[in-house]
Amino acid sequence: MLAEAWHYLTTHLAQFATAFGVHVAISASALALAALIAIPAGIAVARRAGAALAAINAANIGRTLPSLAVLALVMPILGTGFTPALVALTLLALPPILTNTIAGIIGVERDIVDAARGMGMTPREIRDRVELPIATPVIFAGLRTAAVQVVSGAVLAAFIGGGGLGDFITAGIAMMAVPLLLVGAIPVTLLSLATDFLFGMLERRLTPRGMRAK
Repeated sequence: MLAEAWHYLTTHLAQFATAFGVHVAISASALALAALIAIPAGIAVARRAGAALAAINAANIGRTLPSLAVLALVMPILGTGFTPALVALTLLALPPILTNTIAGIIGVERDIVDAARGMGMTPREIRDRVELPIATPVIFAGLRTAAVQVVSGAVLAAFIGGGGLGDFITAGIAMMAVPLLLVGAIPVTLLSLATDFLFGMLERRLTPRGMRAK
């Protein structure tokens, strides 16, 4: 079975390369958009108790929505193709990044913030030089979770014409062709594992040296 999957892959290499490129592009774009929205929003509301609670509750509700349901909700509005899949995956990536950003900022001890304020730092300096460096591990953990979710969830983009490796999986299921299914499933699994490993390395590199676990 694996031999058959390998044979199909080698004989349809251009098609696989295109699908792989679309999968990576849609995943990276969705993660970048989610980070650009969720991190500033999380920083803005973190120190406002009511707004932070409302944002966390909204994010938790978003986490309960099945990935396929989000895609189905977006399709009537934006139709099919790359763009609606990108919007749906961005929505899926928002909750963990937003929640972890808020948790990271809130987790900075008030004594540290008060000490920085006592040294004459402005609110912006406190945010950039004190709160964000300390909160980086927690924020990046949210990015790591979102990245893996997006890479694996991008498979479902095939259901609304978004392309990617999910095309092989859906075709394999429809045709009852396991080798074709494996051509999509195995690379997605390896890509998810590689994404988790890469973000784990970046998380450690971006964590201040004094905060790294021994």
